[in-house]
Amino acid sequence: MKRAYNLLAWLALVLAFLFPAAARADEQADAPPDAPLMITGIELSPLPSGFVTTHVGDWLTVAYPKGMESRVSEMTSIADEYKTELEGRFAQRILSHIELRLARDAEEMAELSPKNAPPFDYATAMAYGSLHLMVISNVEPRTKEGTNLEQTFRHELVHLALEDAVGSHRVPRWFNEGLAVNFSGENSLDRQTSLMNAELSGKVVPLSEAFNSTNSVDVAYAESADFVRFLLRDEDRGRFASLISRTRDGQAFEGSLGDAYSSDMRRLEYQWRLDLSHRFSVIPAITGGSALWVIAAGVLVIAWIKRKRKAKQTLIRWEAEEAAAEARARAIATMPAAEEISSSVVVRTVEVPRVEVDGDWHTLH
Repeated sequence: MKRAYNLLAWLALVLAFLFPAAARADEQADAPPDAPLMITGIELSPLPSGFVTTHVGDWLTVAYPKGMESRVSEMTSIADEYKTELEGRFAQRILSHIELRLARDAEEMAELSPKNAPPFDYATAMAYGSLHLMVISNVEPRTKEGTNLEQTFRHELVHLALEDAVGSHRVPRWFNEGLAVNFSGENSLDRQTSLMNAELSGKVVPLSEAFNSTNSVDVAYAESADFVRFLLRDEDRGRFASLISRTRDGQAFEGSLGDAYSSDMRRLEYQWRLDLSHRFSVIPAITGGSALWVIAAGVLVIAWIKRKRKAKQTLIRWEAEEAAAEARARAIATMPAAEEISSSVVVRTVEVPRVEVDGDWHTLH
């Protein structure tokens, strides 16, 4: 079966290389939408009551429900350093002002987002570049687990940084999402497994179709992240900087990519698919197909158990922090007023003993 999968994958690659015209016509008709930050003409609703605002440096404003101060502090502790790192990668000044809205859950995240541009059903966070805004849920909508806030903050900040870097010119969604995954340092075992399954079953699709509604979102993110990793290899760092610069100057993304990498999207994707096929076909040949799946299953189970345990511990800690914050608030609310305290204080006068010596009075100490 594995040989049949590999044969079909190779045949599909050869056909795509030899007969690209029909595929390119379909790509134009079904072009994926840009990442959600490419939106204009939107106004935000005011913050709900009970929200507080804090500032990080002179560029980041964070709004969040009272009682979540510790989570905000943990999430934004890397903000200034990470901004500097992104400026180095894009070779320009970016992210002059950003607003972050932190929600308790996905429902509140929708309330904090623009009404005519709500979050995707599966989204833990969204970025809106025209508003210099990101909105993050404290709980993941699909798993109901606590969100990895620092990693999510990094991911969404890359989206906003990219739009700054290219001057709001269009980039494909696969590039936007793939770049965010790579620059934020995400290394998901689930994503690698999705990519391996897609490759071995012949279900890897062209990147231009990755985010179509008929395809798996998990596979779309996995393909995008891996292809951008392919573009970001050490020997191609200068090419990446050229791609960003050309796009910022107004050249279409596809043309910028071709000029920067001295190739075109079709050939680059073909090379990536060869690399993908090699990586995921060599392992079964060495270990044996059944052994590979047993090992993969075992690793996935262990990772799932660790993630569930960590999420449970995190939620318990958050509940304890919120309970402590509420207890402090109640204690402050029940404290007597200052005038009541002062009126209850009794002042006692104590007579200090004295003695007379040669007609003079002296105080005893």
